[in-house]
Amino acid sequence: MTKNYHFIGIKGSGMSALALMLHQMGHHVQGSDVEKYYFTQRGLEQAGIKILPFDEKNLQADVEVIAGNAFRPDNNIEIAYADANGITYKRYHEFLGTFMRDFVSMGVAGAHGKTSTTGMLAHVLSNITDTSYLIGDGTGRGSANAKYFAFEADEYERHFMPYHPEYSIITNIDFDHPDYFTSLEDVFNAFNDYAKQVSKGLFVYGEDKELRRVTANAPIYYYGFKEGNDFIAHDLLRSTTGSSFKVSFRGEELGEFKIPSFGRHNIMNATAVIGLLYTAGFDLNLVREHLVTFGGVKRRFTEKVVNGTTIIDDFAHHPTEIIATLDAARQKYPSKEIVAIFQPHTFTRTIALLDEFAEALNQADAVYLAQIYGSAREVDHGDVKVEDLAEKIIKKAEIITVDNVSPLLEHPNAVYVFMGAGDIQTYEYSFERLLSNLTSNVQ
Repeated sequence: MTKNYHFIGIKGSGMSALALMLHQMGHHVQGSDVEKYYFTQRGLEQAGIKILPFDEKNLQADVEVIAGNAFRPDNNIEIAYADANGITYKRYHEFLGTFMRDFVSMGVAGAHGKTSTTGMLAHVLSNITDTSYLIGDGTGRGSANAKYFAFEADEYERHFMPYHPEYSIITNIDFDHPDYFTSLEDVFNAFNDYAKQVSKGLFVYGEDKELRRVTANAPIYYYGFKEGNDFIAHDLLRSTTGSSFKVSFRGEELGEFKIPSFGRHNIMNATAVIGLLYTAGFDLNLVREHLVTFGGVKRRFTEKVVNGTTIIDDFAHHPTEIIATLDAARQKYPSKEIVAIFQPHTFTRTIALLDEFAEALNQADAVYLAQIYGSAREVDHGDVKVEDLAEKIIKKAEIITVDNVSPLLEHPNAVYVFMGAGDIQTYEYSFERLLSNLTSNVQ
């Protein structure tokens, strides 16, 4: 049955993906948001989905309302109007928890790597059989005839608790979101509660000591590089064109697999996908075939070349993610200088992980820092400045502004890795303009 949906905050990464998916399934979809441009809106516009300014009139009697988690009665007129007039709405995660009951659902959770892993799972699965999916980079695909549903399960504020998937991957457990979680134990408890809701198979990284503590009501399969795991990746070959490896399952060889991506973390992501699909009964030859063609997800090691200079854009905003991204850059560009341009995201995360950020950034050959990007949900910026991070980095760390990125030109044989979850892309675009102007001036 065709339904009418209105999204409050449709430009959010999860919201835009969900809107696209429902639109492709034949439903009528519209949404409202701020006027500022976000990269997620391009797909909505291409699909012909109407994006409106916030207005009480958007809430018509015949629409089902889905509200973004950032919006409340005190900061949004549509939420305030809905509350005052008894108009019901569901938050993104609440809607998704009900929606997935109609499918064989496959979730991907974890402190890091869930977007890339969801993208990989969705790519392989949708090339084998009719599949709907939601990826945290703002990508969604819907099919009215789909049997399977692959989705990203976000732990922030325990948003994944309405989800009861048949299968799920958990990539790792790490302390993050210190504005919500009180400790690593608090994070563990959230993931452990989620794990108990998986009904057929749970696939966890076996070399994560926190994940080894997880209990579940479904069979648990461990994946990793070392003996003692169920699915083991071995005979790794990492080159400048990608990675190849073999996988065994409890002593049985499953064959060789290749991925066109970089970094040990992506080999683990692929091993998790292989393990899940093998257990769910899919043909590994088809899995092998479609892993090779996975091109990645938005803002995860996204590359471009501007007048001969390689620029990498990555969402990495936690020390673990920074290390993984820099490892991938070194694999692909072993003879290049790796220059990291990093913007800390949220004051609470920066002050909680200051030493870890410094240690991670020391993996680069040179480091440049942008001002800390504060979050709207932070009421107190805390006693931390980007200069505090710069002082802890062993290599000289220079602070740059979006209006002056010229210090980056000091590296003639470099790959530039821009990392962050705030507005680091404005620095990247400024650098791209600088490179273009230099070429124009030479000509």
